Amino acid sequence: MSQDRFYYFDNNATTRIAPEVADAMIPFLRDGWANPSSAYRMAADVHRAVETAREQVSALIRCDPKELIFTSCGTESNNAAIHSALVTQPGRRHVITTAVEHSANINFCEYLKKQGFEVTLLPVESDGSLDLHLLEKSIRPDTAIVSVMLANNETGVLFPVEEIAAICRSKGVLCHTDAVQTPGKLSLDAKSLGVDFLSLSAHKLYAPKGIGLLYVKRRTRYQAYVIGGHQERGRRGGTENVPHIVGFGKAAEMAFAGYASEYQRVKRLRDRMESAILDQIPNSFVNGDRGNRLPNTSNIAFEFVEAEAVLMLLDQVGICASSGSACTTGSLDPSHVLTAMGLTPMRARGCVRFSLGIYNTEEDVDYVLLHLPPIIQRLRDISPLNPAHPDNDSYDIETARLKHEQDLAAATSKAE
Repeated sequence: MSQDRFYYFDNNATTRIAPEVADAMIPFLRDGWANPSSAYRMAADVHRAVETAREQVSALIRCDPKELIFTSCGTESNNAAIHSALVTQPGRRHVITTAVEHSANINFCEYLKKQGFEVTLLPVESDGSLDLHLLEKSIRPDTAIVSVMLANNETGVLFPVEEIAAICRSKGVLCHTDAVQTPGKLSLDAKSLGVDFLSLSAHKLYAPKGIGLLYVKRRTRYQAYVIGGHQERGRRGGTENVPHIVGFGKAAEMAFAGYASEYQRVKRLRDRMESAILDQIPNSFVNGDRGNRLPNTSNIAFEFVEAEAVLMLLDQVGICASSGSACTTGSLDPSHVLTAMGLTPMRARGCVRFSLGIYNTEEDVDYVLLHLPPIIQRLRDISPLNPAHPDNDSYDIETARLKHEQDLAAATSKAE
């Protein structure tokens, strides 16, 4: 079937570019294309635009503009922070992070282990929370850095980074937080958090992909990760991605001006959708701490079905959701976040993440609530995982898809 409209519930993967952001970028794609490091007036205008964007983003996270380094993405920022902590402290070869971090951290730490460094992956509780006493006990004299995300990208669960940073300071250890999921959704204050490093990515903030930043607290020793020219005050080589930097700045300005109140509306939408799903679909459960999480994120386990099949049928009716991080899509393994929280592989494979954004509406939620319950029921009817149907010996996703299309066509015809 053709789909004229999409109902987007995957804002933790990426957000659409706000029209105001696109408008701010266009002049620097058409006319302001000079290299900001060049000496002539045309380039000076472009350089000023970069510095204006730096001020806009610094205002969002309440820091000095000179403490910001523009990068290509959150992954680079995360890698750069950990890399710097290790190379500026050659006697310290131990890194602490959590078992539920983004793959940017998990995989980089796996790489470090192969290079002879030691890594501690802290476990989490069943609600996704972290044991701070265990974290404190895990810090050693040779620990270079503790890296803990501010908000989990799959469950939305928040970590007490301010307390974690205080523990790190008391031990003389650097602290980094991956705050990629939080800007606009929560108030951010880098100074109050007390971290040495903080990562952001613009495409979670209604700005383009391919631009991020790393906050480096004043007086924190830093070694550049990307070696090249003298851009970013010598802290990251490479010609500045001016249109994207300008877009990042505009998105940060918009977030600072009003997204906090907008996300109260988003939270009400999320809560209404989540409550209705739990009421209408038996054997469904929310993963993670429901009180201490991002206002837009709902990760729900549906017993006796596979998320892959759910997502495929949702896509057939134009609903975009996910089973976890977009960076792990295609993996045959269940989510490392959910298994770290104690979910069995079977239950973890039946989890769907809905992440809302400022462009979602009541109509969008109504549309999900119209289509999701019959999709889950249809899949359960043919699922060998469902104990109510022990005679089923196959899990035929294609049959379910065709049946769903037939039912949808019949319902549409009847409505007409």
